[in-house]
Amino acid sequence: MTSVTYDNIGELVTNDPTQGGESFLGLLHDAAVVVEDGVIAWIGEAGGASATDERVDLEGRCVLPSFVDSHTHLVFDGDRAEEFAARMAGEPYAAGGIRTTVAATRAASVEALLASATKRLEEARRQGTGLVEIKSGYGLDVATEVKMLQVARQLTDETTFLGAHVVPTEFADDHRGYVDLVTGEMLDACAPYAKWIDVFVEDGAFDAEAAREILLAGEAKGLGLRVHANQLRPGPGVQLACELGAASADHCTHLSDADITALAEAGTVATLVPGADFSTRSPVYPDGRRLWDAGATVALATDCNPGTSYTTSMPFVIALAVRECHLTPGEAVWAATAGAARSLRRDDVGHLAVDATAALTVVDAPSHLHLAYRAAVPLAGPL
Repeated sequence: MTSVTYDNIGELVTNDPTQGGESFLGLLHDAAVVVEDGVIAWIGEAGGASATDERVDLEGRCVLPSFVDSHTHLVFDGDRAEEFAARMAGEPYAAGGIRTTVAATRAASVEALLASATKRLEEARRQGTGLVEIKSGYGLDVATEVKMLQVARQLTDETTFLGAHVVPTEFADDHRGYVDLVTGEMLDACAPYAKWIDVFVEDGAFDAEAAREILLAGEAKGLGLRVHANQLRPGPGVQLACELGAASADHCTHLSDADITALAEAGTVATLVPGADFSTRSPVYPDGRRLWDAGATVALATDCNPGTSYTTSMPFVIALAVRECHLTPGEAVWAATAGAARSLRRDDVGHLAVDATAALTVVDAPSHLHLAYRAAVPLAGPL
């Protein structure tokens, strides 16, 4: 057994409201944390820990739970930089751009996909991310969807089957046939490598009827439910997610009052991905303030993908959520840690407490406020 004391922590964000007596963040000041074999063994005052094998002096820096990135598409090949440039020149985003990545990903080897996805994951970890979810969805045929999930499974336990991303070109005139494939042969092949099933409910992707059929088929295979919902315009995705008890409805850019009420009452997490709204030059960002004030659980994620949010930086997402989604810095940090853990139905990460996984991020600053205050400065990293 090895033990380490992280001492002289200026601000410790525990996300435990019983700690510190200040807020939902459970802030402790002048604190220390003892880690034994990857698990938190003790939390208390700086200088108060018993002797351990090693002591690390954090010199007044802030420590918080590692970020949980609960919506990513890390496995793909190629890029869509020209598409991004076109959007910046005024062309609108449409869901069909996904098919560009499909062609490149189908052609890529397992080794190439694993190498590039590993590089992106390491990039995320250098910025303080401890756990990621990874979706398929750039195969849209049985062999490539399986290939993507096999790669993702080597990087995380939080893998999501997203065969229902868009309808591929070869099924352009046979949407019914593609739904049958997704709910039949493709699901049978992919389910052993997936924990979750997801569907993109949007014009140009899947309507509510098809999405319901796909989600229920996945649920029958033992997969948890996630939904891409209400990204480009108002639609039925959020209501469907809440009705079916999905763990998370993701994007949530265009919400009615009824949608927000449904999220709060159903307990389905609203996962905001403002990096996508930034990259698509959306005139509207998700209104995190309305969601938080209504009692909905809010999460933040990068949505890292080559077309609409090519970032692995949770600190960047936090800064966007504060600036554009109207969350406070503290709310954004909570959403990027505890809220995102809830969207994956994980209780071992996203907070700091005795017996929790010791997934710790250090901020080279005295408080969590600096993550939004000093946007784009590489302050956060793993302990």
